[in-house]
Amino acid sequence: MSNTEKSLSPFESLGRQRLESFREACLQAGCNLRLGSSTAMGLARAFAFSEFAFRSALGSAAVLAAMIEDGSLWQHHEAGRLDRLLRSQLADLGGSDWSSTLAGTLRRFRKNQMLRIAVCDIAGWMPLDQVLAEVSDVAQVCLQVASETIFRNMAARFGNPLDGKMRPVVPVVLGLGKLGGRELNFSSDIDLVFAYSREGETSGGPGGSIGCEEFFQRFFRELIRAIGRNSAEGFVFRVDTRLRPFGEVGPLAMSFSRIEDYYQRQGREWERYALIKARAVAGDLEAGRRLLRRLKPFVYRRYLDYGVFEALREMKAKIMAEVRARGLEDDIKLGPGGIREIEFFGQVFQLLRGGVQPAFQRRSILKTLACLAEHGAIDSQTMVELTEAYRFLRIVENRLQQREDRQTHKLPPDEQGRLRLAFSLGFATVADFEKALDRHRGRVQRHFDFLLDEGCTKRGRVRADDAEQDALARLCMGGDLDQSAHSLLDKLGYQQPAKVLEVLDKLLTSPGVKRLSQAGRIKLRRLLPLLISDVAAHAGSEPELVFSRLMDLLTNIVGRVPYLALLIESATARAHLIRLTGASSWIARYVARHPVLLDELMDPRTLYEPLTRSSLAEELERGMDALAQDDLEQQMDVLRVFKQVNTLRVAAADITGVLPLMKVSDRLSDLAETVLEKVLDLCWRQLTERHGRPKASLAGTECGRGFAVVAYGKLGGLELGYGSDLDLVFLHSAIGGTTDGPRPMDCAHFYARLGQRMLHMLTAHTAAGILYQADMRLRPSGDSGMLVSHLEAFARYQEESAWTWEHQALVRARAVAGDPVLQEGFQKVRRRILTIERDPDHLRSEVVRMREKLRQAQDKSGSGRFDLKQGFGGMVDIEFLVQYLVLQHAFRFKQLVRWPDNVRLLQSFTEAGLMDPETAYLLRRAYLIYRAQAHRCNLQERPAIVEDGHFEGLRRTVQAAWRAFMLPA
Repeated sequence: MSNTEKSLSPFESLGRQRLESFREACLQAGCNLRLGSSTAMGLARAFAFSEFAFRSALGSAAVLAAMIEDGSLWQHHEAGRLDRLLRSQLADLGGSDWSSTLAGTLRRFRKNQMLRIAVCDIAGWMPLDQVLAEVSDVAQVCLQVASETIFRNMAARFGNPLDGKMRPVVPVVLGLGKLGGRELNFSSDIDLVFAYSREGETSGGPGGSIGCEEFFQRFFRELIRAIGRNSAEGFVFRVDTRLRPFGEVGPLAMSFSRIEDYYQRQGREWERYALIKARAVAGDLEAGRRLLRRLKPFVYRRYLDYGVFEALREMKAKIMAEVRARGLEDDIKLGPGGIREIEFFGQVFQLLRGGVQPAFQRRSILKTLACLAEHGAIDSQTMVELTEAYRFLRIVENRLQQREDRQTHKLPPDEQGRLRLAFSLGFATVADFEKALDRHRGRVQRHFDFLLDEGCTKRGRVRADDAEQDALARLCMGGDLDQSAHSLLDKLGYQQPAKVLEVLDKLLTSPGVKRLSQAGRIKLRRLLPLLISDVAAHAGSEPELVFSRLMDLLTNIVGRVPYLALLIESATARAHLIRLTGASSWIARYVARHPVLLDELMDPRTLYEPLTRSSLAEELERGMDALAQDDLEQQMDVLRVFKQVNTLRVAAADITGVLPLMKVSDRLSDLAETVLEKVLDLCWRQLTERHGRPKASLAGTECGRGFAVVAYGKLGGLELGYGSDLDLVFLHSAIGGTTDGPRPMDCAHFYARLGQRMLHMLTAHTAAGILYQADMRLRPSGDSGMLVSHLEAFARYQEESAWTWEHQALVRARAVAGDPVLQEGFQKVRRRILTIERDPDHLRSEVVRMREKLRQAQDKSGSGRFDLKQGFGGMVDIEFLVQYLVLQHAFRFKQLVRWPDNVRLLQSFTEAGLMDPETAYLLRRAYLIYRAQAHRCNLQERPAIVEDGHFEGLRRTVQAAWRAFMLPA
């Protein structure tokens, strides 16, 4: 049931009386107002519950009547519409009295728009989201029009502000808090920060020339007077500038560089919190967006910022203490379970994780809560409860403020006031309203109390009595290595205490620990007892090995204090880290190289469930959506973190047996292909924005991008491992001419640049590491050839110049990214080359010769050891045998070129009658077992070499097949 359909009783009579008074005011203003029943009921409701709406309607009867007559009362007034309306009212502004004329016009404009919004809100004609957005837009439009007017008049007096290179210096107004989030309440302050782009001075005018600093101090003071000064006509919005750098003692406005320097050198955690919602709302908006991009590294750290926990806990404690001390139980904003607690809840996650999850960088609290649930940071029930509570409390807040257009968040102290509030919200009784209010606030308070507490982060405690805890703490300070230390470790379950103490001492005396700040040392001393205790409890039969790996990891990350804080805060993260490092030294080293992965350890729901191909693309797209399209550095970092996170998920599922070997390679291949497609997309966008699109077609069919990525080797054969390079070839299908953009470029040169950019994005070292090592030596003519080849040139090279080993490599090649037409063109070339009829004796001798050359150079067998890859009877023998059979027989059996992977090709040989089923089965089995063993060796960072007696039967099978096919009598 809508608000307009609910009874106004006992305020029904008051509403009708006030509606009649409004009709009389309209008649006196010359308006013969006709109202439909629903409109009349809505107006009566608004007038009954809002003194502001009633007084304003009487004072502006003609204005409200016109809105009703032309229907604009019910229309959505987006910012552009409001802007045009205000400018039309200032069209004749000029003369010496422009300042007072501007102030009066702004105040009348604001009063009329707030009247419209209040009526629509109380009558139930406007949803909450629109109410908040339109109040915010009224404030922004007033700021923008006022700033332009003031700037124009000041420039006429002092000249335009210019920097040393005669470039314009522009003002910027940043809106913080609810204005920044477009969530402004009905009678709110607006929190502003003022800035100007550069230092310099004005060009001069009747008032002379002044420095930019003085110019903009005067400018912003005039803006504050225009918006915030209380006159006979009231004010536009109260202005609060206390959140600026240095607070009330700082200058009113600062240049971009000085602001950036302030936040880098002196910015505090609460200032990061304040800037989360910051948005350019007036002045040069594009310059404001540039400033915010410069400040983003201060707000959102490029790592999981668990080092902020203590500061956030202090902020939370202050909030709770303020509630207790000031008796704010009736304050729906600051009181227990109030609006502030919901906003704090969402913004904690933004500060902690926004730097590595750009999707969290939202200004709107409702969008933030939805995003947190979507990414698994909170559960859906928490999101629903906080969202419902926020909406309820914001509606209550508006009703309280719409009563007298007064900034208040306190519930009415008198029974009549509470009854009026309850009825304005659609409740039949005060008790019903208070029951709903208590339910929402109770839910908020429960979630708020849980936030940053032990339950939220599963913060751990040493599993020892007080005496043992004290002993562990002393031990981790580096001086207590006597027999009591051995006894303590022995009691905890370590079998070799001396080894543990040796490893611990090595960490504590390392250069990284010696360089630690005092705060870092405190965190390390808190963390080490937790790790010693947790490893003893969960590391199984080899706690010393696991502890040693963890200390190696700590040695690499000890200088990055936030990661120490994460491990202190999360027992879950420690437990999974112990489990994974115990199973794989490769994972331990991988996490040490990329400590951002530690955050993944906190959520087992995603840690052991690698994403499918479509889900990978969706997750990467979400990560990229929050970035500016021209922010190449952050795009590269997001790609790297995405690859690292998903590689860890595959490894975790692998070592715990969730994924079999074939699926591990499939997931790693899916990940690589997703990354390649996105890298191509980003590089394509960068080049086409500057140079336009190239012309490309193939066999008369127009191509979209005319560029494709071909994978060889392990990625081509769907056998990618954790540390595998990507063997790539880039192809294009340009038809000549130049691109069609503002800076045209030869099309072939465009594709060469595209290949270079892709290679750079893949292999460049950033703070987040590299994406992949890319090997381009399989392109036509190898290192001496062009980086990107035309498909026709590639085909000619394969037909006329390629060596046999290059045709072998083509067996394991497939197109993995880029233009579909060109990908299909490559597949046709591949099929044509592989199905050429070859002299079997010449082919056999070439393949055998190359195999022996590789064996001599790389086989590490001998002295009782067998090289799984290069040893006689190993993996490479199977691969070469498969390639030989494809090249020899594909001209007769076209199905042999369908698959690029060895396992399915061996099956195809059976179907074609080229190999008996038993031999094919045994070779497939040997190949998979070898790969699985080599894979385990990789995870333990050991070479793929086993004792000579291992796999003896498999080796004999492979050797026999090799002799039968490759060395016939």
